[in-house]
Order: sequence, then structure tokens, then C-alpha cells
Amino acid sequence: MRTLPIFAALVLTLSGAAGAQVRRPGARQPVPVLTGIDALRADFLARTGSNILYFGVNSAGLGAPARAVLGAQAAWLRRQPAVVVQVEGYGDPGDSRDHALAMGARRAQAVRDYLVLLGVPSAQVALTSWGKTRPGAGRAIVVLVR
Repeated sequence: MRTLPIFAALVLTLSGAAGAQVRRPGARQPVPVLTGIDALRADFLARTGSNILYFGVNSAGLGAPARAVLGAQAAWLRRQPAVVVQVEGYGDPGDSRDHALAMGARRAQAVRDYLVLLGVPSAQVALTSWGKTRPGAGRAIVVLVR
């Protein structure tokens, strides 16, 4: 009779060890090590807060929130002169194809102009307008390319 309780205790201990990893409360999860462009993208987002800038309908004007994000992005880009970013401009969903492409181009240009005003070399900022050919209405996105 005494062997049953000991055997049961061993089975429970072994089955617990064979299952998922035991996590201690407050223990940190391992963070994947990023290298190259992935590490730069992660650092860019961590330090600037966002890579997406929103515009009003049918507007390419930069509001205060967009200017604040661009200020952080410009500071980061000045510290990383080898990095080139692509500013992708998008039109509004209700626009015609041509108007959406033009609006996307104006939004991308407004972002580039402001980054250059803040000291980022113009050669470090490339532009693309997607109009409404891709989802992303009413915004511009700053993407690290290299």
C-alpha cells in the first residue's frame, strides 16, 4: 500500500516536467535577436513611436501629431545616415484613381519636405504614391528600405 502514494507522486512530478515550460511569475520571456534591417526597423519604431502619419480627408497638411512623430523620425534618421526610407503616400477611398494618386504624392512630398526641413538629407528619403491601389487611405507611411 505504501508504494501507491509514492508512485502517484512520481507520475505527477514527471508529467509536469514533460509538459510546457514552467514560467515563474515576473520572469521575462526571451526576446528574439534581430539583426540588419530588422533591427533597424525595430529600433526606429521603438524610438519614434510610429511609422504611420494620418491626414484629413482631401488634405496633405501635417497636423501637430504628425509633426511630432516626424520630429522623432528626423532625429533618428540624422543619427542613421546610411538608412534610406521610403515614404508611401495614399489617397482617399472616394477619390478617382488619378486624384488619389496625386493626393498620395502630395502627402508623401509633405512628409519628405518636413523631414528635410528638420535636417534629414533629401537623398535619404524616397517617395512613392499608391493612390488607392493599396489599402491605406488617408495616410502616409515611412518605411525603412536599407
